[in-house]
Amino acid sequence: MKELPSSIGQLNALQELYLYKCRNLKDLPSSIGQLNALQKLDLNGCFELKELPSSIGQLNVLQELYLYDCRNLKKLPSSIGQLNTLQKLDLNGCSELKELPSSIGQLNALQKLYLYKCRNLKELPSSIGQLNALQKLDLNGCFELKELPSSIGQLNALQKLDLNGCFKLKELPSSIGQLNALQEFDLSNCSNLKELPASIGQLNTLQKFDLNGCSELKELPSSIGELNALQELYLYGCFELKELPSSIGQLNALQVLDLNGCSKLKELPSSIRQLNALQKLDLTR
Repeated sequence: MKELPSSIGQLNALQELYLYKCRNLKDLPSSIGQLNALQKLDLNGCFELKELPSSIGQLNVLQELYLYDCRNLKKLPSSIGQLNTLQKLDLNGCSELKELPSSIGQLNALQKLYLYKCRNLKELPSSIGQLNALQKLDLNGCFELKELPSSIGQLNALQKLDLNGCFKLKELPSSIGQLNALQEFDLSNCSNLKELPASIGQLNTLQKFDLNGCSELKELPSSIGELNALQELYLYGCFELKELPSSIGQLNALQVLDLNGCSKLKELPSSIRQLNALQKLDLTR
């Protein structure tokens, strides 16, 4: 299918529209904005789709928008910020997407934002900090992402932050410690990350912290011992890590400590004996 008729906008009762793998579909008619009952729009795999009509912002009850693997989608219209009921936005695999419109911060109901393998995404707008309902932010494989805006610390509902494979990320903003609801933090394969901010110790709800493959990370801040809820700490392949802070012994909830491949780690601090909940310790070289 190469196009939709403009008359599709007259389907007043339509709640779900599936266009999965309509690989020849190049655009949507502006009349799509007239679908007042539409709650779910699936455009996954529409390889030729280059843009969305600005009328998309008129979909007043839209809850889910899927654009997975829309490889030629270069930008989103600013009108996307008008989708007041949108809960899930899937942009996984939109490899030509270089930026998000600042209006994205107006999506007050957004709970999940997926940007996996948006390989040309270079930055996030500061307005992303306005997403008060956001629970999951997936930036896995955003190879060109060099930094996070300090406003990311304003995401009070964020439970999972995935930065796996963000190779160009060299540091984190100190505001990261303000993520009061964060439970899972994945920094695996951030191979240029050299240090963690001391504010990391403020993540009181953090349960899983993945630093696997952070091959340039030389030390952990002593504040890591303040992570009272931490259950799993993964440091596999942190080749430059030479020591652990003595404060590691304060991690009363820690069950898994993975130090596999930490070849420069010569010894463990004596405080390690205080880890009364520890069930798995991997020191494989």
